Amino acid sequence: MKYLYHYLFLTTSLILLGNCTKDTLPGTDTTTPPSLETDTGAEAFEGWIRVKFKSGNDEIAPVVTKSGALSTGLASVDNAALALGARQMKRVFPPAGRFEERTRKEGLHLWYDLYFDESIPVSKAVSDFRQLPEVAVAEPIYKASLIHPSAPVEVSETTTISRASQNAPYNDPLLSNQWHYDNDGTLPDALAGADINLFRAWEITQGSPEVIVAVVDGGVDYAHEDLQGNVVNPAELNGQPGIDDDGNGYIDDVYGWNFYSGSNQVYTGSEDSHGTHGAGTIAAHADNGIGIAGIVRSDHVKVMAVKALGGWDGSGSTASIIRAIQYAEANGARICNLSLGSSRNDPALYRTIAASDMLFVVAAGNDGADLELAPSYPASYHLDNLITVANLRYDGNLDPTSSYGASSVDLAAPGTHILSTTPGNSYSYMTGTSMAAPMVSAAAAMLCSQFPEATLADVKDILLSSVQKLDSLTGLTATGGMLDLGAAMASGAAAQKGRTWTEPDLAAYTDSPPILSLSLFQWRGQQYLTVQVQDPDGDFRFESGK
Repeated sequence: MKYLYHYLFLTTSLILLGNCTKDTLPGTDTTTPPSLETDTGAEAFEGWIRVKFKSGNDEIAPVVTKSGALSTGLASVDNAALALGARQMKRVFPPAGRFEERTRKEGLHLWYDLYFDESIPVSKAVSDFRQLPEVAVAEPIYKASLIHPSAPVEVSETTTISRASQNAPYNDPLLSNQWHYDNDGTLPDALAGADINLFRAWEITQGSPEVIVAVVDGGVDYAHEDLQGNVVNPAELNGQPGIDDDGNGYIDDVYGWNFYSGSNQVYTGSEDSHGTHGAGTIAAHADNGIGIAGIVRSDHVKVMAVKALGGWDGSGSTASIIRAIQYAEANGARICNLSLGSSRNDPALYRTIAASDMLFVVAAGNDGADLELAPSYPASYHLDNLITVANLRYDGNLDPTSSYGASSVDLAAPGTHILSTTPGNSYSYMTGTSMAAPMVSAAAAMLCSQFPEATLADVKDILLSSVQKLDSLTGLTATGGMLDLGAAMASGAAAQKGRTWTEPDLAAYTDSPPILSLSLFQWRGQQYLTVQVQDPDGDFRFESGK
């Protein structure tokens, strides 16, 4: 077949990540591989850019004068801000208490968000600030969104899927429907053993320390019958109403904090199905005679609900995600689950994750894309403290919607037709990499509980070195395997090395590469490939014929 490569148009049109489709149960699967035609853009916010000042500008203290002008003490910056009608400038990384020394060491205190007249194009604001001698980086702020799974299918007599064997170590009535714990091969086209080997892990686990997993997501229904008592911020739990008992700057953050709307309401309704589902996979009560069983025993784990995204489309800004991550670490979280993403790189988000001591578990995305060619962030960040997870089906193959990458995606975990908690004491099946990532977050928490002397770098190494190899994953993930928690628990004692995180390259990911969207079409008997170039930074140069 002859391919003619035509650059038909260039565009900066942007849309949110992710699609929602109805979850189709086994035996009625009509899923087809994703089309080559894709659009992975992300919309930029108006009236808002992010600026990083060069070293030496450490003590900027922006104020608004009586005349309404912004004053920073830097004449060139003040003049540029005045021309944009700027009304506010504030640190991206607020003063971080006991983490402030590290914040300054990493240069994070030099990042500021600038808010200006929305009638002025963002491109002009970025261009004006990039020309200032005091400015190292100026960039738009892009929307991020939840990595949308299939629409929930609530469990019922007509939707129930289960293993043939009803033998289970706990008495939760829906445990037999959680095929991903113990796949006996009886589902249509299922591959026996394509599961996380949880029953074996449960036989081994004897851990006791409570490990906190931050679910930075939409909100979590902390009053759900299967989650009550497991969604908490322990430092504030027994405090007085209206008092910041733990002195962290957030009043009554008993369950976490809502950075999407700036309140302690971490559950706001049905829009929080996504986060509630992930929390249930990690920490739903087991052996309580109700609903499902979470992966980690409730006396070994707590979930911190950190709502960073919301609304009907599960969107928000990377600014709220950054603050959510900082909050999670400052309040004791060791593991951070991120089932969210954007096609646009935000250097400040990269630096936030790079500077953290937490272990981040990130969903690869549901675009069916090769992340080596079409990166998604933060999934595509090559950082030692980050694990990226693809979605494995019960037949041992990646789901067609799952993104993948020979070096960008570390391993796969079950993410198709996953039963977990949803708001209002309900239980629903969902499909997506957002269901796979909490499996790995929970596995990391179980290892931390079982081996309290292990470093988080050790925990990552144990998880990746103990995967179950599958031919179907060769070349699609870095390990070529799927999560095997039973093997990880069995090998963990001998695998502890005391390793610490590799020092990150803070100069990496300082801008966003052009993004290519491809589509094939036929015209007059010829096959054409259309290449759509989306340039977030305005620095892409195209020369005809090159």
